[in-house]
Amino acid sequence: MATETEIKFSLSARTASQLAKHPLLAGVEPHRQLLVNTYYDTPDGRLRRERVVVRYRRKGREWLLTVKTAALLSGGLAQRSEWEVPGRPGEFDFWNVDDLVVRGLLESVRDQLQPIFTTRFTRQAWLLEPRSGVRVELALDRGLIEAQARRRTIREIELELLAGEVGDLFLLAGELQATLPLHPEARSKSDRAYRLLADAPPAAAKALPAPVAGAMPSIGAFRLITLCCLNHLQNNEEGVCDSDLPEFVHQARVAMRRLRSAMRLWEPLLPESFVAHFDPLWQGLAAKLGDARNWDVFIAETLPALRTAFPDAAETDRLALYSQRRCAGSRQAARRALRSADYSRLLIEFTAAVLGLPEADTGPLAAFVPRCLNKRLRRVIERAPDALGADVAARHRLRVAFKQLRYALEFFTPIVVAPGLPGYLQATTSLQELLGRLNDLAVARQMTLAALPGRKGEALQAWLGAAIESLRPELARQLSDFQQRVAPWKEP
Repeated sequence: MATETEIKFSLSARTASQLAKHPLLAGVEPHRQLLVNTYYDTPDGRLRRERVVVRYRRKGREWLLTVKTAALLSGGLAQRSEWEVPGRPGEFDFWNVDDLVVRGLLESVRDQLQPIFTTRFTRQAWLLEPRSGVRVELALDRGLIEAQARRRTIREIELELLAGEVGDLFLLAGELQATLPLHPEARSKSDRAYRLLADAPPAAAKALPAPVAGAMPSIGAFRLITLCCLNHLQNNEEGVCDSDLPEFVHQARVAMRRLRSAMRLWEPLLPESFVAHFDPLWQGLAAKLGDARNWDVFIAETLPALRTAFPDAAETDRLALYSQRRCAGSRQAARRALRSADYSRLLIEFTAAVLGLPEADTGPLAAFVPRCLNKRLRRVIERAPDALGADVAARHRLRVAFKQLRYALEFFTPIVVAPGLPGYLQATTSLQELLGRLNDLAVARQMTLAALPGRKGEALQAWLGAAIESLRPELARQLSDFQQRVAPWKEP
């Protein structure tokens, strides 16, 4: 078994035409080859569900049978197991697959395998040796995915590590990004082909659980969780940039909130320079998407309620026009942020820094979890009394505390195995959502004031204020119930 480690970049046609002139490739003779790949799966897509890829690749006159474990792409990085042997299309002999679980799966579906899609592209490859002991293949792939009658363009760069460390691969990636607009790719060719084959409308991606374990180093768990957050974010990039569906912006913001919450949870174990450098960058990016999310919520939830309360008011029509203009503008700002070179570089720089974090002396995750959760719970309890009043800022601080507690519980669910966990997590989520609704109403008052200054929007402002007041008793009740619950984790 070999481990394939590579970084994938998407790039424009113009950038692809400029690549050969990059100084890193000066004096290196490229190798050019047509690659035709046929991918196989069962009729019900069993291999895709199990995240295993089987393909036959034609390289000149040679056919290669390849098996890969499908890796989540985070910051463009893919690390996966790979087995490859010569073969003949339609024949499947998996003798070389030494992972018994993967081999057992393949043997069980051997007779059901059928071709499902093809990728056909020209690969132009350069072998780079930037430093002694480091060898990297830079491959520029240009061609097509063909799935039944549908096609999609392939245009990407793969940096595959042949010798050296992962950090060497990221150094080379950074050098390329310094002069070329390269964006870390969020999906493999096979994943894009499956989506093309399904011919389904785009759907926003939600967070997937990270498979943490109590015995793993605490920083190792942080690394796994943050890379999952990056994958969550990148799987919604295309939807933010190419669709007007609000859920894409929402899920991209959730991914960044979860990532920043993870940094806060692990802050005592992280280098101070790491947090000081990256937290402001992620906060600034989240703010650019936050304005778009606020207007989406206002248009979808608050504005219809105001129209129902004031069916004949001209103010609601003016408010609707104003909010639509602001929403369109903020959505364009969010798209510019995710299409920017700064964002592309941040993904690479952050991923490299996360992978480079030292694990020594951070202790096992099982010891870290109770201390971390107790700290988040104490912060919730300390902030709760002030949030019961009319102070908007105090409610926001409590909302942030509940958000961090909720995400911590979600991150640590594989560790906190207790009968009371589902109910405790549901109570935490319910309070965060209620505080979110109160925050949405407070933000809506600010938006309404900006759209209808002075006395123009007094009646609407009063209605929004009354809506906030009507939720305060429910907040007090839920907080009281929550504080009576027993935390489902053990004290350290």
